[in-house]
Amino acid sequence: MPKVLIVEDDDSMLAALRDGFEYEGYTVALARDGSAGLRLAVEARPDVIILDVMLPKMSGLDVCREVRKEGNTVPIIMLTARGQEIDKVLGLKLGADDYVTKPFGFLELMARVEAVIRRATGRTARVDAFEFGAVKADFKRGEVRRDGRLLELSARELRLLQYFIERRGEVVSREQLLDAVWDYDSVPLTRTVDMHVAKLRKKIEERPAQPRFLVTVHGQGYKFNG
Repeated sequence: MPKVLIVEDDDSMLAALRDGFEYEGYTVALARDGSAGLRLAVEARPDVIILDVMLPKMSGLDVCREVRKEGNTVPIIMLTARGQEIDKVLGLKLGADDYVTKPFGFLELMARVEAVIRRATGRTARVDAFEFGAVKADFKRGEVRRDGRLLELSARELRLLQYFIERRGEVVSREQLLDAVWDYDSVPLTRTVDMHVAKLRKKIEERPAQPRFLVTVHGQGYKFNG
């Protein structure tokens, strides 16, 4: 059963979020100020933190900074008031995974919570360079070569290839790819994933119609064999 830590000083908001998450089957830990939230981030060992920006004793931004400073990678979703654009930017720079602007619907928040938890549980060691077949990929330099020839890959295609390589041998769903490679604002359809995979195959596969490395697992998604 996943555990959520909610750090919020508004009692009505805190109660509504607690009831919503408990209804969804989550174990809930609560904190009404930043200092208590920072303590529970360690003691409660949550799977995700819902963190308001404006808090007594210690701001949400400071809590986020301290959590990350300790090397804690727990997913953090910031709650910001409308118009606090600078807080959103700062929160993301400090290591927050996502943010939701008040007022918001609980279903939207749940969707984002599920997405960041999926990403967190699916994290693997980052791959900076990799070779397969006639292809050599250098992700630090942003270069992919095939038979020594530099391929023209978009930033999205480059990230897509890196994501597949980091999960080689695993079946990756279209939904996982949307969460990891596309941002929330674009909200692309799963068909967009298929189109990008097809373009990537044309560049890295010797026979794109009969792919050797980036294969389709029907009804499930894709798998990279490398």
